Amino acid sequence: MTPSRTNPDGHPGAGSPAWELLLPAVSAPARTRGRSLQAALREAVRSGRLTPGTRLPSSRDLAADLGVSRGLITEAYEQLTAEGYLRSGRGAGTWVGGAVRAARPRARDLAPRPPGARADFVAGTPDLSLFPRAAWATAQRGVLAELPHHDLGYPDPRGLPRLRSALAELLARRRGVVADPERIVVVSGVAQATALLGSVFHARGLPMVGVEDPGSPQHDALYASTGVTTVPVPVDEEGIAMGPLRASGVRAVVATPSHQFPTGIAYSARRRAELLDWAREVEGFVLEDDYDGDFRYDRAPVGALQGLDPDRVAYAGSVSKSLAPGLRLGWLLVPESLADDVVERKRTMDLGHPTLDQALFARFVERGDYDRQLRRCQRAYRERRDALVTALDEHFPGSEVSGIAAGLHVIAALPERFGPQEEFLARAAAAGVTVRPLTDYTHARAEAAAKEGVRLVLGYAHLSPTRIRAGVRLMAEAAVAG
Repeated sequence: MTPSRTNPDGHPGAGSPAWELLLPAVSAPARTRGRSLQAALREAVRSGRLTPGTRLPSSRDLAADLGVSRGLITEAYEQLTAEGYLRSGRGAGTWVGGAVRAARPRARDLAPRPPGARADFVAGTPDLSLFPRAAWATAQRGVLAELPHHDLGYPDPRGLPRLRSALAELLARRRGVVADPERIVVVSGVAQATALLGSVFHARGLPMVGVEDPGSPQHDALYASTGVTTVPVPVDEEGIAMGPLRASGVRAVVATPSHQFPTGIAYSARRRAELLDWAREVEGFVLEDDYDGDFRYDRAPVGALQGLDPDRVAYAGSVSKSLAPGLRLGWLLVPESLADDVVERKRTMDLGHPTLDQALFARFVERGDYDRQLRRCQRAYRERRDALVTALDEHFPGSEVSGIAAGLHVIAALPERFGPQEEFLARAAAAGVTVRPLTDYTHARAEAAAKEGVRLVLGYAHLSPTRIRAGVRLMAEAAVAG
């Protein structure tokens, strides 16, 4: 039996045979066959395979074609008529209604993706191929086998005690923090940690937060979403400049003291002490974003600022650079005076981080897998940094790489002959090289660009040494050709 359609102009429309649309549903178990038939018919209307105005076979004929009881077809017709998918009239048969006007739209993928350039030096992305799939799968199987049933309920909004304890030991050992498990909150990355603190600051009457300039451009939007205004504070060769910080009137500031982003400096011991003195004087807080603190290549990493004053420093970190940003897993060590408010805000925001993910990472840390992953990444990223510095020396002689040997990016100042900066960037883009200047990370971009030569922020972690060398050569060829 084939459904028919009569269009307004009197011409019959083409329709798919009803038994072809519904045949898969017929093979469903008897107890679910009715629901399966309804779902299949509903989907046929939604997808446009049965268009508005299509006349369906009678319940008797369709039941015979499908080899099912007439009652199942009658029930399906009645249900979909009640929902608005079908319409019927006494003695007029059953038709597809006009409530559904278009096929279901396809889901779009709005995740940030590489631009498809021949060489992409944009900073911030680790090498995702280094993700330890085998060890992660082993940990996952172990967690599923041992996790108590009650742990699958709503978790402590701070995080599973097992993970908070594992993180406290890890961070104290590797980053020198004062890590009380009771003041650790498991979060969806540093972005959520920032939003949590912004919400608490706003509620406490702290309407402004200082941010490093240059610094991460994400802070402005994150704090704005919580009603807090960011105030740019310049960075000098020792760290955030204390004179402008004091003059700003803020009582909270975001800092990256172990490896300032993006300049690459480490705060001097004097500046770290001055920053903490300021926080105590104004009864304020420092949010320490330790985004890549584990990656130091020439010596042991500088310890976290939080270890010097855990009552004035909130410490945030994540696995985004060490494992993968898609895991959305991080931590926030909260000063005691902020702890209750932050935990309550976390509770109302999402009722806590996913339990299985927390238990999995806890096992991963406890068994030493995370330390092994960090060592693996350190070896790979050190090699890639060396490859980038060597390639710059070869293809851009006279260039200067500033900042400490750490992290996932470098700052390269090119000789004046490769300027002006805007022309250099245009030539690089035309050659298929994606690269960002240091001025992209400052608040007064035009003014900064006018004062400086070509200063580039070059990310290298996601590129193999071979691709790094090829990308720098391509960039140099474009600069010379211009």
